[in-house]
Amino acid sequence: MSRSVTGTSVGIVGARGYVGAELIRLIAGHPDFELAFVSSRELAGQRVADQFDGVAGIDPELRYVAPSNEELPTLGADAIVLALPNGKAAACVAAFDEAGVDPVIVDLSADYRFDDAWYYGLPELTRAKYAGQRRISNPGCYATAMQLAVAPMLDALAGPVQCFGVSGYSGAGTTPSDKNDPEKLRDNLMPYALTNHVHEREVTRQLGHEVQFLPHVAPHFRGLTITANLTLSSSLDRDQVVARYRDRYAGEPLVDVLDDAPWVSRIAGQHHVELGGFTLSPDGRRLVVVATEDNLLKGAATQALQNLNLAFGFDENRGIPRVRDAG
Repeated sequence: MSRSVTGTSVGIVGARGYVGAELIRLIAGHPDFELAFVSSRELAGQRVADQFDGVAGIDPELRYVAPSNEELPTLGADAIVLALPNGKAAACVAAFDEAGVDPVIVDLSADYRFDDAWYYGLPELTRAKYAGQRRISNPGCYATAMQLAVAPMLDALAGPVQCFGVSGYSGAGTTPSDKNDPEKLRDNLMPYALTNHVHEREVTRQLGHEVQFLPHVAPHFRGLTITANLTLSSSLDRDQVVARYRDRYAGEPLVDVLDDAPWVSRIAGQHHVELGGFTLSPDGRRLVVVATEDNLLKGAATQALQNLNLAFGFDENRGIPRVRDAG
């Protein structure tokens, strides 16, 4: 099942889903990474290229495979990306530990986001903590947007932050449910997990400040928006607030700070986060910030590629299409 590759080899476990497909496109287009294997039980035996018409960089002989967990360490990949549902990563990781094989592992699920032994890879906020760790936990999609929206104001907060979130139904994955049923979502906005959502706990832990998260699913396919309500400990004016965000994300090509509130319809297919709509109450003690991102890209696959680049010593944005100059 293994293949001979000449670049840094990356295997994808659980590639049938939406994020897995985005990972295949990104890694196939990366100048230094090559696909070592792509696993999917449902597509096993089929040519990967047949699922990606017009995508350059995919070996026409590469086929989906369905290795057992015990077989994964024998496939020889330099890096493994786990694109599995929550609760499924541990068995894969255990197979590498038991075999004494130590590739870079990037886990896209929530399974290791609360494990201090794993590097939490939100590069714009955590890259200074990266010290060669080979186990990397990819942040959640909503969690990425929320943290980037709140982080510049952390030292100015008074009380919990409330985040109202709306995502396209791709965020619910491919397993059929009410949250990804287009008919049930038609003309609808579906609230769910209104307390104790895993991303609420994730953001609160990473920021060290309570965040209250209210997620919803909308009828569009991809892209999410967060409206964050921040109570401030002292009065600020809009120029002071915007300056905080521009200073914090100066030189970050995957974070755009805008004047107007960003629209989720403009972020689909883009690899960055947009922050804007900075609005203050008359007394300057309440701030509202809007963040948008593509949940499948910067919310998952693009961020995984940033983390792979970091782990292998490449420029963090290498291989990410349409990275604009910061500023």
